[in-house]
Amino acid sequence: MDTWRAKLDKALYEKNAFTDVLATVETKTGIKRTYFVAALLVVVALWLVVGYAAAFISSFLGFLYPAYASVKAIESDRKDDDTQWLTYWVVYSAFSLFEFFTDLFLSWFPFYYLAKMLFLGWCMAPIASNGSSFLYSRFIRPFVLKHQKKIDESLDQVGGIAASTLNEAKDLAEQQASEFAAEQVKKSMQSSSADSSSHVD
Repeated sequence: MDTWRAKLDKALYEKNAFTDVLATVETKTGIKRTYFVAALLVVVALWLVVGYAAAFISSFLGFLYPAYASVKAIESDRKDDDTQWLTYWVVYSAFSLFEFFTDLFLSWFPFYYLAKMLFLGWCMAPIASNGSSFLYSRFIRPFVLKHQKKIDESLDQVGGIAASTLNEAKDLAEQQASEFAAEQVKKSMQSSSADSSSHVD
């Protein structure tokens, strides 16, 4: 708990737009920003249980901070944070795919969106053994390594079909464009010939 609190305090006192807002609130109200953020988290949790648009809010919160942290990781010189957020997005993608097929049923369960937000919070937690690391190393990595050859072959086949389809579409478009251009030239020549005949008469 002490480690978590220290990391939270460090994050809340970093210099950025969000902490600037927290500093303003802290100055005007006299309430420490740690308590303000805790109260905000409680409100969000209650909203996810009983509020409107809970599905959107849980998905938005599960995307917003990781996207911001990923940009920071790209711009930093460290490699470990790149790996951390790539792992999160792999897990997030797998979870989104799972949720696509089960959301119709799971969304009827009480506290589903709160549980979803807690799950995503666990996955993005700033610790070495967070949810993303655990799920990736325990389930996703072994599955992908086991089926990697078949997946690559399937992707190559799909890429070949897509390239062939695009080439055929390109050839067809060029053929139709040539036929249209020839038809327009033919009509133009016929129109010029008709005009010449009328002038002779």
